[in-house]
Amino acid sequence: MNKLLKMHHSVKTVLFFGLVFIFTTSHSVKSQDIPQHISYTRIYDFIDELANDGYFELNSAIKPYSRKFICDQLLKTQEQKDKLNNRQRKELEFFLNEYALERDTFPNGWPHSPWANKKVRATLIQPAVYYRDNIFRARITPLLGMHVTHNENGNIIKRWYGAEFQGMFGKNLSVWGSLRDISMNGALISKPNYLNDQPGYQYKEASYGGDYSDSRGGIKYGWNWGSFGLVKDNIVWGDNYHGANILSGRAPSFPMVTLNLKPARWFELNYFHGWLVSNQLDSTEYYIENEITKYYRPANKFMAANMFTISPVRNLHISAGNAIIYAENNVQAAYFIPIAFYKSIDHTLTKGVRTENQNSMMFLNISSRNIKHLHLYASVFVDEFSAKRLKSDNPQQNPISYKLGGKLSNFPIQNISLTGEFTRTNIINYKHSIPTLTWASNSYNLGHYLGDNSQEFYAELRYKPIRGLDLKLSFMDARHGKEYDYIRKGTWSGDNASILDIISQPSLGKVIWSNQTFAFNAVYEVFNNAYAILNVEHSNIQGFDSGEDAVFGEKKMTAQEALDYFTPKYLQGKNTTITVGFSFGF
Repeated sequence: MNKLLKMHHSVKTVLFFGLVFIFTTSHSVKSQDIPQHISYTRIYDFIDELANDGYFELNSAIKPYSRKFICDQLLKTQEQKDKLNNRQRKELEFFLNEYALERDTFPNGWPHSPWANKKVRATLIQPAVYYRDNIFRARITPLLGMHVTHNENGNIIKRWYGAEFQGMFGKNLSVWGSLRDISMNGALISKPNYLNDQPGYQYKEASYGGDYSDSRGGIKYGWNWGSFGLVKDNIVWGDNYHGANILSGRAPSFPMVTLNLKPARWFELNYFHGWLVSNQLDSTEYYIENEITKYYRPANKFMAANMFTISPVRNLHISAGNAIIYAENNVQAAYFIPIAFYKSIDHTLTKGVRTENQNSMMFLNISSRNIKHLHLYASVFVDEFSAKRLKSDNPQQNPISYKLGGKLSNFPIQNISLTGEFTRTNIINYKHSIPTLTWASNSYNLGHYLGDNSQEFYAELRYKPIRGLDLKLSFMDARHGKEYDYIRKGTWSGDNASILDIISQPSLGKVIWSNQTFAFNAVYEVFNNAYAILNVEHSNIQGFDSGEDAVFGEKKMTAQEALDYFTPKYLQGKNTTITVGFSFGF
């Protein structure tokens, strides 16, 4: 009961400050803020392409973008459409149709319903019902899709259906929601320990595969230089083209309070406080059924994070921030401060009582589009850092992850882009000695999909011959070293050992898992949010014996054990895997 009362008071506190914030900014101009989900990859790629070509300035370290922001960038480009090539002009017209309601008009669709009028319109292509008047604009769209995947190990059939709603009220308020019911017949290739970039789902497993229901949505109040909201969504922090190493968006969506402020061209603040899923039982909290059976509840898990972006010159964005994951009985008010350094607050709250600190980390992201057509970027995730570990005679490695990459668009050949990216993550990064405090939600790592002690090289050649058709050739070389548990102290071979012995092991070191994949991907967006896809991947995924005797903290694995732990049997070894599909929505 006390816990429920505390939660009740914390929710009231959040709502109170939210309402105060809303009413104190009620003078703002029209600026609704509905996030465009990261799964709509074609619009994100087009916005990135236009920014690389210099049509507008873009902070691409924080996603999702709002639909209003995307619409504004498309309108900026429309003012310069004489500079676009033929394919880009058609893409621009196509995407502006998707964001028609943000422009306060109806999209062009076919055929119109017989009962359409000035306020209502329904179309079959694209399937949707629209409404607009002086106060309210809305859209309801169905979601339907199926992907069939085949290799010599059998078939996987993934089906989903649902609906999505988007509503804009007055000048500043937006509400949206979506529901997808997903069914997988065949092998489940998305589990927390699998090293692939498939979206994470908490499937209800069955003999045929599994089912999952994905519900996202939120409510936001926006003004011309910011927004405040309560949402359940996927977010990505860190520039990337093949998996962010700060926040990847792969974990299932979770609820959060969000704040975005951009009061000047050269400054932006992004903040959220999230309620994560720990997947760890709390032995002190349970329900009792029939005064006999106890059902233990999951432990609380919260997260606060901020990112400050400064642009000293146009097209150069330097972003830095920090985060904390904490697992108290209740939310901590100090972590609702959007500009705080959370590690310092954590020391104030926990150090004096001799309890273990919470899990804090820092980020850095640099993005440059100062050379026309070229995007250069780097991002760093710092779990823990000591300058002493940089000395050549110190074997200890700082638990960090870094990514370096670049993308060249429309130069020297139009409609072709070339991308190269390298990611390296040291031992123990993203982990914690207390399972509740790991950098994860629903047991899915929030950072790079390869986890700690890993590296990846990724290269991509993309060709867009006509409007709506994206052709991509890619190569990935991913490797994972030995797997270690985060053990703070222990006894090993008669001697005392600690986490310092673990991070003194060679980073990556002996590889126990690798994935080399050549892929061809074709996507054709027939009309807005309607896709036909063809993916052909030739992969070689192997496991390797860890060899010599295990060291402190190591999970010793045979080659097959490593392969089973990191890869579903469906994809183990050499395979040519083909996926075809079509969908309304994404």
